[in-house]
Amino acid sequence: MDQETNQFLGEEHIGKLMRKYAVPCIISLLVGALYNIVDQIFIANASYLGSYGNAANTVVFPLTVIALAIAVMIGDGCCAFVSLNLGQKRPETARKSVGNSIIMVIASGLALCAVYLIFSDSIIAMFGGTVNAETFKHSKEYFFYITLGIPFYMFGQALNPIIRADGSPRFAMTSTLAGAVLNIILDPVFIFVFKWGMMGAAVATVLGQVVTAVLSVWYIVHMKLVKPVGTDFKMENGICRKTLVLGITSFLSQISLVAAMAAINNMIRKYGALDPVFGQEQYAQIPMAVVGIVMKFFQIVISIVVGMAAGCIPVVGFNMGAGKKLRVKELFTKLLLAEAAVGAAALLIVELFPQRLINIFGAANESAYYTDFAVKAFRIYLCMMIAACVNKACFIFLQAMGKAAESTVLSMVREIVFGVGFALLLPLFFGLDGVLYSMPLSDILTFAIAVFLILKTYRQLNQETAMPA
Repeated sequence: MDQETNQFLGEEHIGKLMRKYAVPCIISLLVGALYNIVDQIFIANASYLGSYGNAANTVVFPLTVIALAIAVMIGDGCCAFVSLNLGQKRPETARKSVGNSIIMVIASGLALCAVYLIFSDSIIAMFGGTVNAETFKHSKEYFFYITLGIPFYMFGQALNPIIRADGSPRFAMTSTLAGAVLNIILDPVFIFVFKWGMMGAAVATVLGQVVTAVLSVWYIVHMKLVKPVGTDFKMENGICRKTLVLGITSFLSQISLVAAMAAINNMIRKYGALDPVFGQEQYAQIPMAVVGIVMKFFQIVISIVVGMAAGCIPVVGFNMGAGKKLRVKELFTKLLLAEAAVGAAALLIVELFPQRLINIFGAANESAYYTDFAVKAFRIYLCMMIAACVNKACFIFLQAMGKAAESTVLSMVREIVFGVGFALLLPLFFGLDGVLYSMPLSDILTFAIAVFLILKTYRQLNQETAMPA
C-alpha cells in the first residue's frame, strides 16, 4: 500500500478535513436515524395504528439500539484502530482489524437475531410493551419482522465507520442513504396502500437495511487503503481485543442508553397507571408514545452531534499516531464550538415550536391529552440540549484519542448512574413528570464532569510531542 495516500490527514487544513469527513458521517447517521423516525411518522398518521402503533415503536426502539451498540463497538473500534495504525505506518495490522471485525459483526448479528426470536415476549414485556393489550399486539408484530433484519442492520452499521477509515466517507454516506430512501418510498405504500400495518413499516425498514448491507459487501471487495486478504479474516485474540477496547465507549454509550430507556418505559407504565388521565385504558399508551417521539427528535440532534465527532475519528487517530497534538487540539476546539451551536439551535426549536413538532407525529388524530403532554415533554425533557451535545462530543473525541478509560467512565456515569438512577428516583417525588426531569438533570451534572476532562485534555495537547515510530 502507498503510505503517502493518507498523509493529507496530517497536513490539510483542519476545517477542510472536518467538512470532508464529518458531513458525510452526519448524513449517514441522520439517514440511519430516519429508519425508525420515518416508521413512526407514517405509523402515527395511519388512523388504524395511531398512538398504539407509536407506543409499540417506542417499545421496540431500544431493542434496535442494542443491535446498534454491538455494531458500532466493532465498527468504531475498528475505525479508530485502523486510523492509529495508519498514522504509525502499520498497514498489516490495520488490515487484520478490518478482517476480524467483519467476522465479529456477522457472528454477533446472527446470535442476537436468534436470541430475539426465542425470547421475544419476555423482551417486549421488559421494555414496557404490556402497557395495554393493543400496544403489546403491535409491538410483537413489529418486533418479529425487525428482528429478521438485525444481521443486515448490524453489518451495514459496523461497516460504515470502517469505510470512512478507508478514506471513503462519501460511499459510507451513499450506502446508508440508498437504504433509507427505499424505506421512505416503501413505508407509505405498505402502510397506507397495502394496509400491512406494523408489519409493513418493519418490512420497509428491513429491505432498506438489506440494500445498505449489500453495498457494504461490494465496498469490502474494492477497499483502497486497508483491503483485507484471506489471512486477515483469521481471528486473532489480540487484534479483536484492541479493536473492541477502542470501541467499548461507543458500545457503552448505546447500551447504557438502552438501560435508561428500559427504566424510563417502565416508570412511564407504572406512574402513568397512577395518573388520573393516563390511568384510563384508552389513554394508557399516550405517555409512552409521546416520550418515544421526543426521543426520536433527540436522536436526530444527536445524529448530527455524533456524526461531527465520529467523522473526525480518522483525523484524530492519524494525528495522534503521528504525534501532531497541536492539530488535535485545534480540531477539539472547533468541534466543541460546533457541537454547542447545534445544541443551541435544537433548544430553540423544542422550546419555541413543540406544537409543530408533535403535529408531524399524528397529533390531529389524537386527544388533547396527547398534545398537552407532548408539549410539556419536549420543553422539559430536552431543556439541556447544549450540555447534552457537548457531552457526546467529549465521549467520542476522548475515544478517538485512545483514552478509552476516561471516555468509558464519563459515558457510564451519564447513562447508568445518572440516566437510570434519576429515571428511577425522581418519579418517587414528582410522579410521571419525574421521568421528564431525569434527562436534563443527568445532562447538567455530566457536563460538570466533562468540563474537567476537557480542560485536562487541553493541558495534555498544549505541547507538540512526537510519538516514537
